[in-house]
Amino acid sequence: MNNMKSYLLQVLKELALLGGMHQFVEISSLELAEQLQTSQQTASRYLLTLDAQNYITRQFGVKKQLIQITDKGIDLLKQEYTLFQQIFEMMHKIHFHGHIVSGLGEGTYYTEQPGYLTQFQEKLHFRPHPGTLNVEIEYIERNKLRVLRQYDGILIQEYKTKNRTFGGVICFHAEINSIKAAIVLPTRTHHSTILEFISPYHLREKLKVEDGDEVTSTIYLQS
Repeated sequence: MNNMKSYLLQVLKELALLGGMHQFVEISSLELAEQLQTSQQTASRYLLTLDAQNYITRQFGVKKQLIQITDKGIDLLKQEYTLFQQIFEMMHKIHFHGHIVSGLGEGTYYTEQPGYLTQFQEKLHFRPHPGTLNVEIEYIERNKLRVLRQYDGILIQEYKTKNRTFGGVICFHAEINSIKAAIVLPTRTHHSTILEFISPYHLREKLKVEDGDEVTSTIYLQS
């Protein structure tokens, strides 16, 4: 995400609301200052900075200036729009960004256990390909996991065999780079930055990814 100062981004938003994404808008630095509730000198400085960084282009008239937002400025506003979309979409879905990592090889063992497999097919409506795809997220994105755990999800109940107990897990329908999947979370507290996904597909082959490749996952909160 661009590290532009928030006050400069606010100037771009004000210009966009006046129609500056589509055409030149006529505005004086004094009028802009009133919109921003700042001084005329400060507003002029903001415009100079945006112009120098190629976020706007200006033409000067007799009393006022004509300003239009450049493609670079529009791209920045689109990034901001996308962030706000994600904020409000978190009532329905959560996005994670991460990169592919190798697991310990236990995914295949667990996904082939009859007690899990039957429940996956019944509740997720697909038979998972053996194994899981592991995605490591940034440490700060663990905050999103706390949000995710506030939702009920799809419970895969624990079960016992003669030799051991297999713990319960919570699943949510998901997509990884738009490919159908489901995230699998242990019901017990699990402080980790590794997300595990199952899918009817061999995800590494379907996505054509290797360790270190970046992926985007979308977790759907409605079962």
